Order: sequence, then C-alpha cells, then structure tokens
Amino acid sequence: AGLVHPETGRIHTNFNQTVTATGRLSSSNPNLQNIPVRSGIGREIRTAFVPAEGYTLLAADYVQIELRILAHMSGDPGLVEAFSNNEDIHTAAAARIFGISPEEVTRDQRRKAKEVNYGIPYGISVYELSQRLRVTYDEAKELMDQYHQSYPKINQFMNALLEKARAQGYVETLLGRRRYVPQIRSRNGRERAAAERVAVNMPIQGTQADMIKIAMVALDEKLRDAGLDARMILQVHDELVFEVAPSDLDAVKTLIETEMVKALPLDVPVLVDAASGGNWLDAH
Repeated sequence: AGLVHPETGRIHTNFNQTVTATGRLSSSNPNLQNIPVRSGIGREIRTAFVPAEGYTLLAADYVQIELRILAHMSGDPGLVEAFSNNEDIHTAAAARIFGISPEEVTRDQRRKAKEVNYGIPYGISVYELSQRLRVTYDEAKELMDQYHQSYPKINQFMNALLEKARAQGYVETLLGRRRYVPQIRSRNGRERAAAERVAVNMPIQGTQADMIKIAMVALDEKLRDAGLDARMILQVHDELVFEVAPSDLDAVKTLIETEMVKALPLDVPVLVDAASGGNWLDAH
C-alpha cells in the first residue's frame, strides 16, 4: 500500500538503466520483473495487474530470443536451419542429441534438450545440468558432449568468445556495447570461472537487452505519431506490456510486432507473441 502513488492510485516501478551488468533494465520499488508466471501464486498475483477503466492490456514477448541470437552469432547451421524452418527448437535439439527422428522424441528427451538449450547461453556447467535434470554427472556430461557434437559451431563460438575476452579484457554485444572482464585472467579458479561465464553470457543477453531497448524507443515514437490510444507501461526483459484502447487494439498489435521484429535483424526469423486481456495473466 505504501507504494501506491497518491495522485494516480497506481503502482509505478522505477526502471534502472545502469544496474545490471548485461545492460538489461532492472526494476525496483517494487520489482515487477520477478513475478513468476509458472507458479500458482505468481499467476494469481498477475491477475491483480489491470489496466485503467475502458482499456485492455497487451503483452508482447520475443520468442526464444536468446537462442535465436546465439544462432545468429555462432552461425551454427543446425540451429539456424531449425529456426529458419520454424521447427520446435527443443524437439530438434533432442533429435540431434539422441540421434533419432523428431517424431521419435519423447517428452523426457525434449525436457532434457530444453534444459541444455537454455543453459548453454548461460555457460551452464555439467554439474549444474545434472542438478537441474536430477541425473548423474556422467549422464549430464554425455548430454552436453552430444549437444556440442550436434551443434559444433556453438562450441567454437563460445571458445572464441573466451579467447577474445582473455586477449582484450572485455566482451561486447552485436552492437558493440562492452563489458570488461578483468577477472578472466585471475589466478583464482573461482573468479576465473565466474568471469568465463560472464564472457559467454553477456554478448547474448546483452544483445537481447539492446534489441528490446531499440524497439521501446521506436514504439514510443511510432505510437505517438500514429495517434494511437496506447502507452507502454512495463518491460520484463523480453516482454513489453501496453495499456491499449480496445478500438485501437489491432493497429497497436500490428505496430508492436513490426517494430519489435525489425529492431535488430538477425540471420534467423525473429518471432513476437502478442496477446491481450483484462489483466496481466490473461494477456500473457
């Protein structure tokens, strides 16, 4: 209740530009970026976020954007082909890892491939993968090895990132925004490992942050120029939330999808999933 603005009667978060190391916006007082959508309580909380009377909420998400950025930056043919053909990326990975056809992939195999897919851009270790999947270290290592054999250019790309970081002391996004990682030359193994993880992750996550910021700046201008009754009210990493007059909903949705897709062109298709509803959960 103490965070409700006395004039608007609404909650207004603070967005911070220079807090996160990757360049993502962070949110505080309150933090509206850490309300989970997968847990029951998180979903219930999201129903409390509603638009002004007479408006609807529209949420637009980039779909698997960090993996698409990884495909673009690594140029791995397997990953690029799967996205270009609009395949289910986790099923495609499972088929390659286990050496079977996509039709033969089981739910459990897809689940395992999904964890590897999402862990790779974060520099996940074999031990962490084994913990997430609740499998033995050896099984997790075999999964990781099979992944690298299936997508050889991803491993090459990540090794090149590490070599470059060691040589020049920094990594950068596709647009050239840098993060310095001096600890990558540390004699302390723990410090060095942490810096190596940063060196692998920042170019990918940082590029995603650059992309959505470009889209936000463009949309702020385009929505105003088009005279549409809509405004951007929230950003949650790869998601933008808008308050829109129902009469302008179709036009706004089209404009948002167009600007988000073209913010930073990649060698694979960029997809945006947009939906609307009477509260934040329904719009997701």
